[in-house]
Amino acid sequence: MQEIDKDPVPQGELALKVTALPRDCNSFGDIYGGWLVSQMDVAGTACAARIARGRVATVAIDRMGFMVPVPVGAQLAFHAKVLEIGRSSVKMLVEVWSEDLAHDEQRKVTEAIFVFVAIDDRGRTRIIPS
Repeated sequence: MQEIDKDPVPQGELALKVTALPRDCNSFGDIYGGWLVSQMDVAGTACAARIARGRVATVAIDRMGFMVPVPVGAQLAFHAKVLEIGRSSVKMLVEVWSEDLAHDEQRKVTEAIFVFVAIDDRGRTRIIPS
């Protein structure tokens, strides 16, 4: 994985775009870290489910650090990049970028590696179709 503050542009495909609302923020007007992680999980799940052609479950999240606070009203872009596809798992990098529309700039907020496992309708691990 590249150093978190050295990535000049997002990696992977755009998986989700969200605006941070007041309900997603603390009393200081910055978003909750847990809310951001849940949105990263939503973005990663959408991509992993497409690869697995069905239901997936998050089994691990590795190495996450927040670089900048994110204020209410921020436009957030979630990018997902597949790192590895295993027999029943998908490992992917999920990055979050805050977009400053007024200045046509974007800043990296965080990144993490998510691991998803394909599961069947009974919650048991299944093989990812080739």
